[in-house]
Order: sequence, then C-alpha cells, then structure tokens
Amino acid sequence: MEFITKTLSGFTAMSHWEYIAVVLSIAYLLLAIKESLWCWPAAFFSTLIYTIMYWNGALLMESLLNFYYMYMAVFGWVVWRKGKANNNNLSISSWSMECHALLIILTSITATGIGYFMTNYTHADFAYLDSFTTCFAVVTTYLVAKKILENWLYWIVIDAASMYLYYEKGYYPTLALFVFYTIMAGWGFKTWYEEYEQSQAKPLAQL
Repeated sequence: MEFITKTLSGFTAMSHWEYIAVVLSIAYLLLAIKESLWCWPAAFFSTLIYTIMYWNGALLMESLLNFYYMYMAVFGWVVWRKGKANNNNLSISSWSMECHALLIILTSITATGIGYFMTNYTHADFAYLDSFTTCFAVVTTYLVAKKILENWLYWIVIDAASMYLYYEKGYYPTLALFVFYTIMAGWGFKTWYEEYEQSQAKPLAQL
C-alpha cells in the first residue's frame, strides 16, 4: 500500500510521467489523423497517466475525462478493428448543422449543471471551464470513434480552451502539447475532409 501511495504521489505536474504522456498523446494524434488502429493503445496509456496526474492536481473533471478516454480507447480499438477484420473500414461521415446545434445545446446545459455542482460541492479548480472542456471532449471523443468529420472542429475549440487550464495549473509540457494539438486538429480536419470529399465523389464517377 505504501508503494502505491508513493507511486501516485510521484505523478506531479512536472514529473517524467507527464513527458511520457505527452509523447504518447502526440503519437495518438498523428496515428488518428492517419486512421491507424494503433492510435488507440497510445491513447489508453497516455490517458492512464493523465487520469492520476489531474486527480492529484485537483482538476477532477479532467481526471474523470481521462478515465473516460481510457474506456473510449478500448471502444475505438474494437470498432476500428472490427471494420478492418471485415475488410470494410469505417468510413468518414458528416453530420448536419441541425444535429450539431442540438449536440452543442444539450452538452452546454449538462456542462453548466456539472460546473455548478463542482463549484459548490467539491474542491475543484476552474469548475465551469473544466466542466465545459470535459463535457465537450466526452462527446467529441465519441465522434472520433465513429469517424465524424466535424470532430476536429470541436477539438480546435476544446484544445484552445484547455490551454488556459494547463497554464494556470503549471502543466507546461501539457500546455505545449495542446498548442500542438490545436494546430494539428486543423490539419486533421483538412486531411479527413479531403478523404470525405473523395468518398462522396466516387458514386458520381461510377455513373
């Protein structure tokens, strides 16, 4: 028990574990843009580290978010691998503006309620911002697993907002990571959009 306690206490903001998580997170992003199945193991182990680190740093919603990411890493692996096994890779798709508007409204209402609870009943820092980035990241991670094109646009906003949190908490390697994330999310959208456009043009070319 003493060993576990010492290990957990070692997950400080500037520990070597954070740098390992950053490297794994970069690997996840690059592999996800390339639609590689191996993005999910990288995501699992990076989020395992962040789950513990954020909990120790009193970013409770961020910690719970990364715990959720661990589950979604397994879910994403299963969904993408199933497609490859059936020789029918999951295709990139797009949702309507109405669908996204509903998603944004419902997620915002949920985030506001959670932020209120975290502000009044926990020791969480930056409760409302933490709740908004967490709630939107939850739904956006699902969009990634289902290969919804617009997930990258959500990530641009989420990652930019998260940078303030990490700056204030002193998670500087993670701050640098999210600057990189914000830029790469733009590239991810461009890459997926081009593939989506090509897939939409194929039926017309066959006529």
